[in-house]
Amino acid sequence: MGRPKEHDERTRLALLDAAERMVATDGLEALSVRRVAGAVGTTTRAVYSVFGSKDGLVVALGVRGFDLLRTALIALPVTEDPAVDLVEADVRDFRRFVLQHPALFQLAVQRVAAPSELTEGFRDAAEHALDGLRSRVSRLAAAGQLGLRTLPDALYEFHALCEGLAALELRCAFPQDYAERIWRDALAALVAGWGAS
Repeated sequence: MGRPKEHDERTRLALLDAAERMVATDGLEALSVRRVAGAVGTTTRAVYSVFGSKDGLVVALGVRGFDLLRTALIALPVTEDPAVDLVEADVRDFRRFVLQHPALFQLAVQRVAAPSELTEGFRDAAEHALDGLRSRVSRLAAAGQLGLRTLPDALYEFHALCEGLAALELRCAFPQDYAERIWRDALAALVAGWGAS
């Protein structure tokens, strides 16, 4: 019989939580295996055992960000109005992700501070998350609401607007008391413009 696994899923999640907090507070450059292990009350061996290296921990943070987005998109109900579904998905879930996990948004989506060789490590997770958005935009295409735009063009336009709104809100560029309305108005106007064209 093999040895029992010393570092289980709870350890993995605790290390990721600590690493995310550290990056949110002090930036990616402050992340270290020793600090993360100390924050969880374990040894550096646990980090190496679970993630292989500091780089592996950074990649796992990027994957975590996209997994959270994908899970939120999958859980959203689908109504008969693909335009409303698309806008609400991003106002409700993408915006919530950005506000609750700003460090993961900057690391995974904006790819701030992480070298390109590490961001390659979460490319598959990014594609899986994008599939959820792609399926919602595809419903608009099937309903003839993209005008002359191709599906990839619409996807890039929508994603760019979402990322811009998120970056502005994180910088406190508009008042919090109507930030959600700005998101909803901007995204709804974009989607309506596709149909009108």
